[in-house]
Amino acid sequence: MSLLLPAFQKLLDEQHWKRASQNLVRKRRPREEGTLPLVKINGRTLINFCGNDYLGLSAHETVINAAKAALDKFGFGSGASQLVSGYTILHRQLEEALAEKTGRDRALVFSTGYMANQAIINGLMGRGDLVAGDRFNHASLIDAAIISRARFKRYPHCDTAVLTTLLNQHNKGKKMIVTDAVFSMDGDIAPLEELSAIGKQHEALLVVDDAHGFGVLGKSGCGALEEQGLGQADVPLMMATFGKALGGFGAFVAGDADLIEALTQTSRTLIYTTAPPPAIAAAALAALELLGTEPWRRTKLRELITQFIRGATERGIPLSGSDTAIQPIIQGSAESALNASQYLFEQGFWIAPIRPPTVPAGTSRLRVTLTAGHEPAQVDALLESLAIALEKCRN
Repeated sequence: MSLLLPAFQKLLDEQHWKRASQNLVRKRRPREEGTLPLVKINGRTLINFCGNDYLGLSAHETVINAAKAALDKFGFGSGASQLVSGYTILHRQLEEALAEKTGRDRALVFSTGYMANQAIINGLMGRGDLVAGDRFNHASLIDAAIISRARFKRYPHCDTAVLTTLLNQHNKGKKMIVTDAVFSMDGDIAPLEELSAIGKQHEALLVVDDAHGFGVLGKSGCGALEEQGLGQADVPLMMATFGKALGGFGAFVAGDADLIEALTQTSRTLIYTTAPPPAIAAAALAALELLGTEPWRRTKLRELITQFIRGATERGIPLSGSDTAIQPIIQGSAESALNASQYLFEQGFWIAPIRPPTVPAGTSRLRVTLTAGHEPAQVDALLESLAIALEKCRN
């Protein structure tokens, strides 16, 4: 018997019924072992095509050994916030390496990308200011803008004309443009060069979240900004995470020295939380070095992306036009995406269904993610099963 107050029980029951009736109930499937490409769930071995470990570094021996060495030297937890005693030489070395890698003045490490985006927007923007964000931005950017109490306006996806109008209409206070570089659910890339030009013209600070581009895109793996030739003068602040291409955990902000110092002094998500464990910093530093010493991983990933797009086109599998490791296959209804995901699971492939509110209603999808840990034969096998799944589960 529930001990909740009746009003809360009624609310929870109604919310659950609504989610269930719309096929939107989510369930977590715990991995018993494995990273990429093989994982074990409920005793079954599956090929994982829904992770973000784009370069397959989470299980790299060098990364693991770096974390082990840090555990032996510093213990597991950092023990305090960064401004008390939780900041170690490993955190500093990582920040220095990130600044050098990205060509920025300084970098600042955070526990998560969500916290990093909160720090940027809440640390720099407030009442009377304008934050303009792409409608398909990650939830962390949206939430940060709302919490900042600044005027928050969302422009249609990659619509720079509407963005320009919004900036023209704001004549008081500071202005900021926030955008994903690679959009996490669609895999397309923002028009960063144009956004940079608009930001300069309207004196709006451009902030780019390159979580899904950093480590993957660009000649040296510096991300979408490197690929489009944009430096610090073009994008004063960038954010990226360690949980995608670097195969780890955490995030960083890099950019102008004065901005980074301001965030160090004002970021509530840095000041009032325990610093990331030193082992996390050590692993990220090792993974960062591997971007330079093992460029073949990016080359292999690019080849697998090309193979997948070509194979899907040949089989009539509808794609979104993405040219990145994120390949969404729009199903429409949540039921269709859920059924297709379950069929693929039974065939030995793990691809989680993406449903509202993560994506707009009517655009539920299978979000296939390719990594350097996969092999061509696995991609071909997935394509064969995908074609059958889409036919079986079409509404």
